[in-house]
Amino acid sequence: MSKKISPTFTLLALAISAFAIGSTEFISVGLIPMLVQNFHISLAQSGLTVSVYAMGIMVGAPLMTLLTGQINRHTLMTIIMLLFITGNLVAAFAPTFGILLAGRVIAALAHGIFMTVGSVIAADVVAPSKRASAIAVMFTGLTVATVTGVPMGTMIGQLGGWRWSFIFISVIGLLGLIADYILVPRNLPLPSKATARGIIRVLTNPQLLLALLVTALGYGGTFVVYTYLSPLLEKKMGWSAGAVVVILVIYGLMVAVGNTMGGRWANRKPLTALLRMFTGLFATLVVLTFTTNSHWLGLLTVLAMGFFAFMNVPGLQLYIVQLAEKNTPDDITMASALNISAFNVGIALGSGIGGQVTSQLGLGWTPIFGAVMVAISIGLTFGLIRLAKPVATRLVKKFNRS
Repeated sequence: MSKKISPTFTLLALAISAFAIGSTEFISVGLIPMLVQNFHISLAQSGLTVSVYAMGIMVGAPLMTLLTGQINRHTLMTIIMLLFITGNLVAAFAPTFGILLAGRVIAALAHGIFMTVGSVIAADVVAPSKRASAIAVMFTGLTVATVTGVPMGTMIGQLGGWRWSFIFISVIGLLGLIADYILVPRNLPLPSKATARGIIRVLTNPQLLLALLVTALGYGGTFVVYTYLSPLLEKKMGWSAGAVVVILVIYGLMVAVGNTMGGRWANRKPLTALLRMFTGLFATLVVLTFTTNSHWLGLLTVLAMGFFAFMNVPGLQLYIVQLAEKNTPDDITMASALNISAFNVGIALGSGIGGQVTSQLGLGWTPIFGAVMVAISIGLTFGLIRLAKPVATRLVKKFNRS
């Protein structure tokens, strides 16, 4: 009989892997100036390192969930981390920009399935009453990556060249692989089999589809600006490359604080909380439109954007699960995977729009286009709030008005 592994150690292993995954997702944001210079590409083309990665997750999350649903969870985590390391090594030694993008896609496939499987494992190794806390511990790795992993990778790139940044992430991925192999139990239960029909059931449910659109637009609006944050800070606000590394650390701290507070605020009434968060983000992006040329005011607005940027993530993920439990109870895992896809639809859309705006109008115009995306999500959230009201309540109000 195999020795029982402490859930604490399993969650630690997942957090290490999540740190590696989180670091690689946005690492290219800090490397964009170096990639432009090395490959002789435009700023808009360099943004593909973010949008292509996001599209890899977008496709990979539901597809890999379908393909790997019946593989032993311990074995699957090993495969995921090997795929992740391979993708980052391909990027590190890429002779051309196209091969670099291919490496990003490989790593993105691992990212998409990790988010789904890691959450399930975290929930399975603890008592039912502690599942939400266990998932939060795993996501701590992603938060810490935003605070330290991305700025550290950026600093390594500035000191030794951008290729060392991807090698650095590969090493962290190797640590995650070893930790998962040793500390993830080998006898975890398999989830219900995910099917293509489950995707159809989720996407044809009006509330779930509307919630996925809110995720894509509300989360993605930030990335019109965030993808080009390093050149925005350097070229428009006048900060040095060294200062940008420090700013990214502080930005990450703001993200961590916002993410923690957003999770607490969304526990009871996620829709109401999301509406307030989106409104704060919209206002910040509008203000940033007028402060992009200001050294200090621009910086303060960017940090405020960091506070609101990922605040909506816990609420969006919680709400999609609640809707799935109510409307499509057999497809909760697939609904969660599709919401992860929706996050990355938003990243791809936001960074793509940012690239076009940057090349056609200039960096200073990116905040207003991000604000438009968030404004649409606010309107859709009002629609969800209306749909959430019981039909009887709506009929009574209509009768009273008449």
